[in-house]
Amino acid sequence: MGRKILLIEDNKEMRENTAEILELANYRVSTASNGKEGVEKAQKEKPELIICDIMMPVFDGYGVLHLLSKNEATSSIPFIFLTAKAERTDMRKGMEMGADDYVTKPFDELELLNAIESRFRKADMLKKEFSKNIDGLDEFLLEASTGGDPLKKLSEEREVRTYRKKETIYTLGNYPKGIFFVMKGKVKTYKTNEFGKEFITGLFKEGDFIGHLALLEEDKYRDEAMAMEDSELCMIPKDHFYSLVYRNADVSRKFLKILSDNLQEKEEQLIKLAYNSVRKRVAEALLTLHSRYGKPEERSFTMNVSREDLAKLAGTAPETAMRTLSDLKDEKLIDIKGSQISILDIDKLNKIKN
Repeated sequence: MGRKILLIEDNKEMRENTAEILELANYRVSTASNGKEGVEKAQKEKPELIICDIMMPVFDGYGVLHLLSKNEATSSIPFIFLTAKAERTDMRKGMEMGADDYVTKPFDELELLNAIESRFRKADMLKKEFSKNIDGLDEFLLEASTGGDPLKKLSEEREVRTYRKKETIYTLGNYPKGIFFVMKGKVKTYKTNEFGKEFITGLFKEGDFIGHLALLEEDKYRDEAMAMEDSELCMIPKDHFYSLVYRNADVSRKFLKILSDNLQEKEEQLIKLAYNSVRKRVAEALLTLHSRYGKPEERSFTMNVSREDLAKLAGTAPETAMRTLSDLKDEKLIDIKGSQISILDIDKLNKIKN
């Protein structure tokens, strides 16, 4: 059977005719004759999409959308208004409340089905992992765009910047002009305290966005970003980014998830710096490099990393990091050749970390 849709419509003839159209298109359809019944069914049945009339008894469509948006279990369900009211003010109100689309009665059968398929495509976009390269970025932007939106041109008009190893990408205290997408290479963000000591706040690779926190807060950068090796980044101008985030609730939720994951990761990092020994912190730093730049299935991992960067990641002095690395090498947990560090025994490093 097809995907499940909840249809909320008080007019019996319209409800039955619309349900028949949807069933012929191989959707599973559940119906409700008023807003109150619709809210109850949505909370109980968790449909994959809701089509809702605006002018109804008990609860109107706006009331239904408001109640469902307050419930975490139903707030992300794609929502299409079905209404005879075509005034722009009504359309604007619905969109500002979080509706995903509008279909105006009387509607063409194909118009309704196209609107549904479009919403499902955009919902699926957020559930799958796009290829974390420039093609994946293009796909993400095109999927997230709406008809006539200039974002559709973004993948063709993007600005690509090349950074040499140790070249600064953005600096503390400056206002962002856009968000960066890492196309190639490795990037770090870091802070410097009043004594000149640096601490790495984030590691990024191909497929990652950086600089979005300052842009979302409309504030200055609170850290700095630098290329750890020769890298290529795509700059998405802030106007395009705002259009992408503020006009599309699905994309907003995706970036909020990125932010929450980043904040949780930073909180865990600070706790480990406060309570773990230097040996544990160095082991944690090595495993962090593996998790960010290696492959999960790899039991060994090699990359070029400066002792200074490793020390900043571990929150210790370079000399202390060097002594700890020497100890780990003697224990045959790692190997060191110049700036290249190889992890030989991930399991034992994990035991040290824990």
